[in-house]
Amino acid sequence: MVDCQWACPAHTPVPEYIRLIAEQRYTDAYMINWKSNVFPGVLGRTCDRPCEPACRRGRIEEEPVAICRLKRVAADNKDDVTGRLPPRAKLKNGKRIAVVGAGPASLTVARDLLPLGYEVVIYDGDAKAGGMIRSQIPRFRLPESVIDEEVGYVAALGPTLRLGERIDSLKALLAEDYDAVFVGSGAPRGRDLDIPGRQEAAANIHIGIDWLSKVSFGHVDKIGRRVIVLGGGNTAMDCCRTSRRLGGTDVKVIVRSGFDEMKASPWEKEDAMHEDIPILNYLVPKAFTHDAGKLTGVTFEKVDVSFDDQGRRQLLPTGEPDVHFECDDVLVAVGQENAFPWIERDIGLEFDRWNMPVVNETTFASTNPKVFFGGDAAFGPKNIIWAVAHGHQAAVSIHLLCEGQDVADRPAPGVTLVSQKMGIHEWSYDNDISNAVRHRVPQRDKVEALGNVKLEVELGFDQGVGYKEAQRCLNCDVETVFAEPLCIECDACVDICPVDCITFTENGDEADLRPRLKAPALNLEQDLYVSKTLPTGKVMVKDEDVCLHCGLCAERCPTGAWDMQKFLIEITQADGACPSHSRMAAE
Repeated sequence: MVDCQWACPAHTPVPEYIRLIAEQRYTDAYMINWKSNVFPGVLGRTCDRPCEPACRRGRIEEEPVAICRLKRVAADNKDDVTGRLPPRAKLKNGKRIAVVGAGPASLTVARDLLPLGYEVVIYDGDAKAGGMIRSQIPRFRLPESVIDEEVGYVAALGPTLRLGERIDSLKALLAEDYDAVFVGSGAPRGRDLDIPGRQEAAANIHIGIDWLSKVSFGHVDKIGRRVIVLGGGNTAMDCCRTSRRLGGTDVKVIVRSGFDEMKASPWEKEDAMHEDIPILNYLVPKAFTHDAGKLTGVTFEKVDVSFDDQGRRQLLPTGEPDVHFECDDVLVAVGQENAFPWIERDIGLEFDRWNMPVVNETTFASTNPKVFFGGDAAFGPKNIIWAVAHGHQAAVSIHLLCEGQDVADRPAPGVTLVSQKMGIHEWSYDNDISNAVRHRVPQRDKVEALGNVKLEVELGFDQGVGYKEAQRCLNCDVETVFAEPLCIECDACVDICPVDCITFTENGDEADLRPRLKAPALNLEQDLYVSKTLPTGKVMVKDEDVCLHCGLCAERCPTGAWDMQKFLIEITQADGACPSHSRMAAE
């Protein structure tokens, strides 16, 4: 089964907190988010939304539930949560953990370990904690007050913050007798373009992520009127939109790939174009033009997509004349890469052929048993929610290591199924499946928004619209459960199912069974739910891929063979890895 909570790397119980929003229990919804995601207010504005493609609402309408923006509804409307946060540990356990970097992965590690009695020391070269959340996401997308609040919840747990201290030697850090080291230093180096004119015109050619950091920290407050942004990812979208607010009136994004192939999220591209920023595709930069050291523009070669004999995609020149665009500044946002000059190669830590540390994808341990990685530092640039998920799992590993246990012996998640039936035809949740179009998030007037780089563009859902959007959720954590002994094969469930996902038929192998269902099961990646043999010799087959979890089958069933049971999964965090230790720290 795939649903939104499984698609979220941190395994947030998404339908549960959406139901709480619909009940106006915003603080409860926020705390559910906070336990899993650590930064609900941040993610409610910036998440890449890996859960939304799995949302079952998208199976009856074009748009899924606005899961990301509902996080913000909980964050914007919650009460004071300080009394509901974990208290500082009264007893220390004598274990010291060094954390390199103060970004989302590192702060998650600290959040999970501090209540257990660990001493956690966080090092970061910047003057404020937050990492890329603070340095690379523009304030018009993420206000600093939101960052300060949610980073502050972690800081209140009592880590030692050694900000403004950049680590330049992992060997020296290990010599300080820490029990473990977590590296969450991100992917701090933006890729450059080594093409003719790069050195001569260097004064007006900027690396995108470095430039965004300078804007965030107030070191840059203007740019030329004509700006070209090279690259098609979310960083490029942030660069072009920031340029519009710092004096760029003629800002273009120019990409070597096609529009649909760009790595930027669709909504990021939409927001850029809404701010009158054109995106030009299939153009490869050949040279920066300049006059006596002053940048004058960029020359591009036109390309198109073709496929070789093996079906491999490639970009080939069209043969058309090169294109030249004049500009005053160029922002290079063609990717990021890791940089580990501060990690010595003689400390038992292996690197792969791409000069990345060898990291276990489950435990986040390196080949040095005391060193763990997470976030962009582990496997390259991704996003905030993945960094948080890495931090949770690395904290489990560190806790197991310090307890003398095998870090590969991962505690199993907790799973419960609870019936939602309250009466013969009454459920504890709203299971309406009527069509309801996704609500658009209101935005500030464009002229006003472009006049201030710190003025938040998205205004968020108010409580009324938040309720309506929450009501679109189909409660996909409430599962259909079938009891064969109670079934009388009356086909009532088949008749009432709105998506034809239930079939009573003769059994067979999977290849034979799939096309014989009432609605042929074409998604081979989704397993079928096949019952035991029923009294007639038939089996009940349910295609979970199209089931809406609406509960109509259970309402209609005259014998109670169908039930709706809420599925709750509790992914183990460090506080559940060693129960005896957890109790001791809290006492």
